[in-house]
Amino acid sequence: MKIAVPRETAPGETRVALTPQAAAALIADGVEIVVQAGAGEASSIPDAAFTEAGATIAADAADLYGQADLVLRVGRPTDEEIGMLRRGTILIGTLGTLSNPELASRLADAGVTAISMDAIPRITRAQSMDTLSSQATVAGYKAVLLAADRLPKFMPLLTTAAGTVRPARGIIMGAGVAGLMAIGTARRLGAVVEATDVRPVVKEQVQSLGATFIEVEMTEEEKAGAETAGGYAREMSDDYKRRQAELIAERVKEADFVITTALIPGRPAPRLITDEMVASMKPGSVIVDMAAEAGGNVEGTVAGEEVISHGVRIVGLTNLPAMMPGSATQMYAKNIQTLLKHLIKDGTVTLDLSDEITRGATITHEGRVVSEPVAKALGLEAPPPAPEAPAPEAPAAPATGGAA
Repeated sequence: MKIAVPRETAPGETRVALTPQAAAALIADGVEIVVQAGAGEASSIPDAAFTEAGATIAADAADLYGQADLVLRVGRPTDEEIGMLRRGTILIGTLGTLSNPELASRLADAGVTAISMDAIPRITRAQSMDTLSSQATVAGYKAVLLAADRLPKFMPLLTTAAGTVRPARGIIMGAGVAGLMAIGTARRLGAVVEATDVRPVVKEQVQSLGATFIEVEMTEEEKAGAETAGGYAREMSDDYKRRQAELIAERVKEADFVITTALIPGRPAPRLITDEMVASMKPGSVIVDMAAEAGGNVEGTVAGEEVISHGVRIVGLTNLPAMMPGSATQMYAKNIQTLLKHLIKDGTVTLDLSDEITRGATITHEGRVVSEPVAKALGLEAPPPAPEAPAPEAPAAPATGGAA
C-alpha cells in the first residue's frame, strides 16, 4: 500500500502531515511512503530527511496522487486535488466537513473514502489520535505569545531601581485544551490570570494552574447540560449568556489582555465580548480571538487580520498552529501515525465500522456520506445503522479532551 503526503496548498499553511520519524515507523510496518517534493520545507523538513527515512519523493501533485492508495493531509483538499484522486482512494485530514458539508458531497461523488481527524471521538482510547487537542495545545501557547508581544507592558511583576511594574492581568475565556494551555503559559510569564468556562467541572483545573475561576451562578439544569458527551462545551441559554456577560463586563475593564477560545462544533462561535466591552478596556489592551475563523467570540474581530477598535488591538489571526510548524507538525504526525496503526492490518486499511473510533471519523465511503451528523447537515437520509459495537467509552477528561 502506498501512502502519499502532499504539499499543503492552503494559504499560510506551513505544516505537513508526516515527519520523517513517523514515516520511518510506518515504513517499518510494511507500507510505502511517497512525499511530494517540498512538502516539509515550511516545517523545516528537507526532502532528504524523508528519503533517509525510507520514503520516495514525487515531483508534483499529479504524480503523487496518481499512485496513492491513501493520502495524508493536514487540511482540506481543493476541488482540483479531489479531481486528481483515484476512485477508492482513502483520504485522511482535518476536513471540517461538519462546517463545510458540501466537501463531503464532492468527496462521495468522487468515490473517495474520507476520514476526518476532527471527527475522531474524544474518548480515552483515542486521545493519542486527537489532533483537535494537539493543535489546540499549540494554538493556546501561541495565543499568549501573541498577546505578550503586542502588549505595551511587561507580563510579570518587576521590582527594579526604576520602580515597581505591576503584572499584566489577563482573562482566558474557555478552559478546554487551548484555554488551559493559555492559562499555564500566561502564568509562567508572570501574568495574573482569571478564566471562565460554562463547564463547572473545569474549575479545579483552572485553579490548579494558578488562575482564578470566574464563576457564573448556574441552575442544576444548566450544570447538567453544560457539556456534550464528548466533553465539548454546549451553547447555553440566553439567560445564562446574560448573566455571564454582566459578570465578564466587570472583569474585562481591568484586563490588559483577553484570549477567547470558545467554539461549538459545526456552529458559529458564540459572541462573548461585545463592542461595548471592548470600549470599556484600557487603551493598549489586547484581545486574541482564537475563534476568528468561525465568526469570532469578539464583536469587531476580522478573520485573518489585526484591527484596532476603541484603542484595543483585536487579533483575529487564524491557524495559529501553522505559526509554530515544528511542534505542530510533530504532534499532528504522531496523531496520524497512531490512527494508521489502528486502521492498518497486514499492510492494508481495514475499515471496521463497528469500531467507535473508525465509525466516528469516517465521513464518506463507497460513494455515500456515512457520517450521520454530516448527512443531517446536508439534508440527506440518515446512513444505515452501524454494525453492533461494544458500549461506547466514557469521554476523555477535559484536560486533554475538552473543547478547544
